[in-house]
Amino acid sequence: MNLRALMLFGTLVLAIAAVSLGAVSGSGRALANVSDDGVVKVKSVYGFDETITRLKADIEKKGIKFFLAIDQSQLGADAGIKLKPSTLLIFGNPPLGIQFLTSNPDSGLDWPVRLLVRQDDGGQVWAVYTDFGWIAKRHGITDRKDQFKMASDVITSITSSVASKQ
Repeated sequence: MNLRALMLFGTLVLAIAAVSLGAVSGSGRALANVSDDGVVKVKSVYGFDETITRLKADIEKKGIKFFLAIDQSQLGADAGIKLKPSTLLIFGNPPLGIQFLTSNPDSGLDWPVRLLVRQDDGGQVWAVYTDFGWIAKRHGITDRKDQFKMASDVITSITSSVASKQ
């Protein structure tokens, strides 16, 4: 992707984030719970399968590359271990994400983006990911503030497609 295309993508992402502000809380998160270890949990208003379908559709609509869905429940079942529904979605925008790796190659541990969809003991479905500010601190990346903000805005927009509007 050339520089012009990357700039157009950035403009698109910012426009999407601006449109989705009505679906996010005052903190800029899609009604999420952020823990001290950087884990962000977004409560879904949909069932497990519908949550995955909506998240994948929103990722595709944004033109983001979808790499893989890993059905962790099936992996558990194959090993004779029962696990509540749990699927890891892996996706990203290589021209954006690779910039983090140029700042610190070890940040490849957190790229591409991983979004876990899981169901808890009460049947509630959650979309769970690692906060991008936390990732920046974890890897000591200080030269990519705009890129981390863009990544944060995009994941907030994606998870807002399933978030509780309460």
